[in-house]
Amino acid sequence: MSISNYSLDQLVEIITREVLAAYPAGGDVCSGCGESCNGHCAAQCPERCREVVGAGASRLSARLGTGQVSQDLAGMIDHTLLKPDASAEQITALCQEALSNRFATVCINPAWVHLAAQLIQGSSVKVCTVVGFPLGATMPEVKAFETERAIANGAQEIDMVQNIGALKSRDYKLVGEDVVAVVQAAHARRASVKVIIEAALLTEEEKVESCAIAQAAGADYVKTSTGFGPGGATVADVALMRRVVGPGIGVKAAGGIRSASDAREMIAAGATRLGASAGVKIVREAAGS
Repeated sequence: MSISNYSLDQLVEIITREVLAAYPAGGDVCSGCGESCNGHCAAQCPERCREVVGAGASRLSARLGTGQVSQDLAGMIDHTLLKPDASAEQITALCQEALSNRFATVCINPAWVHLAAQLIQGSSVKVCTVVGFPLGATMPEVKAFETERAIANGAQEIDMVQNIGALKSRDYKLVGEDVVAVVQAAHARRASVKVIIEAALLTEEEKVESCAIAQAAGADYVKTSTGFGPGGATVADVALMRRVVGPGIGVKAAGGIRSASDAREMIAAGATRLGASAGVKIVREAAGS
């Protein structure tokens, strides 16, 4: 990987200007349910999700207990439960919901990978887990080891947190090595990698740099956020990320996506996967139930 192949200053100047001008942030009232919910009502607004998918998104997220999801959206959803106090009973319920709704994945902490893999064995649902989560501040070799162990336990997709401090320090070599370590460990074992950039902590220039580095390192997706930072996915961030990486890799919007209307906006901006804990609710809303 050669990060020097990217003219980051030029990307910032051109991409940021064009994308932010083209994709202004939306309003606070959900057009689907008519409430001041900031779009967080997946069960009432299925058409908004469909619009997001129709614009190019390939994955959405949902949370435990949100309801039945329409099949045209279910395959884009990473059904997510990453709370530190999640119990085995809750992980089991999450997997059962994923099986019932045919979600793309269940996204859980590494300690639950083996259990989840057993529960969804033989189905189309995949196991997604997180690495270097939620801070991204561990060493590249530690993240690579986490990746290897997670895949050995049954994970098929890895959502890693980049080294945010290194990016802030403009140590792009370390950021690249961090991502490459995980990508190589995962790809050698036929698993895919999403790089979480934690956009809410970054400047516009840093978002561009982060996405460019992830793409150069061979990542399969870039992802907006952990859901544990100061903010989640925004339409402007998704649009910017899509413009930087082009059509070649995925963009996952995660954090604060609780309704079909949220999903639709993210997909329209360029997301191809959504990460959410409200997946069932989103699907029910899409189905009109």
